[in-house]
Amino acid sequence: MKKIRHGVIGLGWFGEKHCEALAGLPHVELHSLCTRNPARLAEVGKTFGVQRQFTDYAAMLADPELESVSVVTMWDQHTAPAVAALRAGKHVFLEKPMASSVADCDLIVAEANKARGSFMVGHICRFNPRYAAAKQEIAAGKIGKIVSLYARRNLPKFVGAQVLPKIGPIIGDGVHDTDLMLWYTGAKIVSAFAQTVNIRNLGNPDLGWTMYRFDSGAIGVLEDNWCLPDTTAFQIDERMEIIGTEGSIHIHETHPNFSICDKTGWHSPDTTYWPLLHGVRSGALREELAYFTTCLAQGKRPTVITPEESREAVRACLAAEKSAATGQVVTLG
Repeated sequence: MKKIRHGVIGLGWFGEKHCEALAGLPHVELHSLCTRNPARLAEVGKTFGVQRQFTDYAAMLADPELESVSVVTMWDQHTAPAVAALRAGKHVFLEKPMASSVADCDLIVAEANKARGSFMVGHICRFNPRYAAAKQEIAAGKIGKIVSLYARRNLPKFVGAQVLPKIGPIIGDGVHDTDLMLWYTGAKIVSAFAQTVNIRNLGNPDLGWTMYRFDSGAIGVLEDNWCLPDTTAFQIDERMEIIGTEGSIHIHETHPNFSICDKTGWHSPDTTYWPLLHGVRSGALREELAYFTTCLAQGKRPTVITPEESREAVRACLAAEKSAATGQVVTLG
């Protein structure tokens, strides 16, 4: 298999996780890095031995050797680098949420559909083996027609404090489960009603509850709470329940699947999304990046998620945020 020369735009905490996962893929060369912070750029470049370093993504994208990029900037800064990369003929892996407005999502989708390169949004839960197994069971008709879905994705206060100035819980985490609900039902969301609570005034509400109605008649409920006690044993309290006319599926992704008790108490480290396995960044993040880059190496288009599907998850979450702000049910056209 040929090696894919891949770059990373955006070197925050998750951009570095991309670098770690990509560096462990034998068919990928971590080719170039880009961030506006020169000190951070030099630090990450040294860590991964990457010589091609840029503070301007336009200069990075002008390099003819570069084949593909991860865009891991903040969500409200996705559109410009993603569109520029597509127009430069690069393959683009864009972190979720796709963008911060439906109009920007529409632009990205249009550019992706006419681009020479492949495009995929990183909806990591589709590469979580439990959620993927649920999809297989649903597709096989094991639980009949879906009538009810409930998802829970809650974080401790310290995590919320880092993120809330930039993004709220309904779109920040609810986009995961919104996408899964759309994927599982194959239906469209026709209305959203949400309520939020703002406790710490950090720029966005600390928690949000959302109720969706699907055109299939199903109801979906999302709980996204970013103010669990800091003594919580796990970083994500993540669960999903899917009820059908002939059965049900229950996913429990947190404690007690793996727990450690030490002198400071109980802890349940991540074993699913980006754990270290024998010194290599593994889990669902590695799997989705491996899938994307393997498709490129084999000359195939990624099909696990389409640009349109990713856009619909953003559309629904933004409708839910509008509902929370207005106190009204928001209808999706």
